[in-house]
Amino acid sequence: MRESQGFALSRRDCLGWAGAAVAGASGAAVWVMPGTARAGQVEEPLADSVRSALSGAIANKAPPEPEFESMEKRLAHLRWLGAMSDRLRRRKPDFQTRIEFLQTVWYESKRAGLDTTMVMGLIQVESAFRKFAISSVGARGYMQIMPFWSRLIGDGDAGKLFNMQTNLRFGCVILRHYLETERGNTFMALGRYNGSRGRDTYPNAVSRAAKNWVHPDA
Repeated sequence: MRESQGFALSRRDCLGWAGAAVAGASGAAVWVMPGTARAGQVEEPLADSVRSALSGAIANKAPPEPEFESMEKRLAHLRWLGAMSDRLRRRKPDFQTRIEFLQTVWYESKRAGLDTTMVMGLIQVESAFRKFAISSVGARGYMQIMPFWSRLIGDGDAGKLFNMQTNLRFGCVILRHYLETERGNTFMALGRYNGSRGRDTYPNAVSRAAKNWVHPDA
């Protein structure tokens, strides 16, 4: 499947359905985030078919290596990558870490059929781009994934939610699931992601944050 901007994924990659710092268990710094606007996803019953599709999407460990249908599309991606790297430098000073993060956001958002700009805004609101963020209700990592998702669609190891690609994959797959559930209604899907469905505080916050990451090549 090819996205409109020329990003290519194999068929098996495509989804199969239409603060204070404290020491973490791994010894890494864990940033405890206030829980005011970040309530976290709510555990809900999943149909077997949905659970299977979500589990399959999570389990595929394809590396974030996009392919492009033309040099023009590749150059557009590199322009986006350079611009986003400049904007993210203050939050992620290490160049290699910053580039790997941005490439993974790009890959996982496109893989899930999501707007990359919106995903960047969501990450800003959820964790302020902190890899080891943890909320007052236990949501973890960049996209603040609730641990119950590891039990529902993963291998049960919630500690892996602090892994960059694992966290971004879970977050994008879950948001795609909520968009499907809400029939494409982004406002409602964002509210469901935050556990505040129907209220405008969180969707508005993500929309405002997303403006920081707008780029013509996104």
